[in-house]
Amino acid sequence: MTFGELFAGIGGFGLGLERAGMKCKWQVEIDPYAARVLEKNWAGVERFADVRDFTPTEEKYVDVICGGFPCQDISLASRTGAGISGKKSGLWSEFSRIIGLARPKYVIIENSPVLSSRGLDRVLADLATLGYDAEWSVVPASAVGAPHRRDRLWIVAYANGEHDAMRGDREDLPEGVACRESDTGGSLGDCWQGCEAESGQGACDGPATIETTDWWKAEPDVDRVADGVPHRVDRLRCLGNAVVPQIVEQIGRLLMAKEEKSCRG
Repeated sequence: MTFGELFAGIGGFGLGLERAGMKCKWQVEIDPYAARVLEKNWAGVERFADVRDFTPTEEKYVDVICGGFPCQDISLASRTGAGISGKKSGLWSEFSRIIGLARPKYVIIENSPVLSSRGLDRVLADLATLGYDAEWSVVPASAVGAPHRRDRLWIVAYANGEHDAMRGDREDLPEGVACRESDTGGSLGDCWQGCEAESGQGACDGPATIETTDWWKAEPDVDRVADGVPHRVDRLRCLGNAVVPQIVEQIGRLLMAKEEKSCRG
């Protein structure tokens, strides 16, 4: 399976999907520092600077389009509270345009959990208009073993008429992925590896087991200011904007398992 990455940042989506067994075909990223990171790690991949100028032609077809469009206008920290119609978060319209032109089999979207009340209805409506069903869930970084929460809303969309991308019996899932009930609205949360939060703490078992000592340390120990360190601010900013590759990898493995089953059938 091939994928294209919008709002690629430093390649968190790319790293996760490649670990799942997919191949990157193109990336779109406007930030110069992040683009240099992509060039270093994906030297042979075609790269484009601006989603507003990107047109996915037939030779750029991919099975999966993924990306986390800007959350600045959606986040609770937003000064404007403009939501998905804001100047930056409004770039969802370009994401939607590219999906409509490229017609991938699957779409993976990441954003702030606040999107649930500041634009999820718009995202789902646009996907439905384009002919895609969708499933969604808020998944924290702690679900894959990180010692901090970092909640993010994840959406997996798939073309109408295709098999259900994320559901299935336990034997349909790749090794190490467990099924559980979810009350988060969409059914992406029904199949997940790792921890299920209880009372704000980590109740973990299986492959994502972690120590709960100092559980609520918000982030790893990273100093925010350091004079004389090259690109320190750029590095921290790009890390802060990046998705957790281990979460993407699990989603990718679920999609790969479904595709393998479909080919066998």
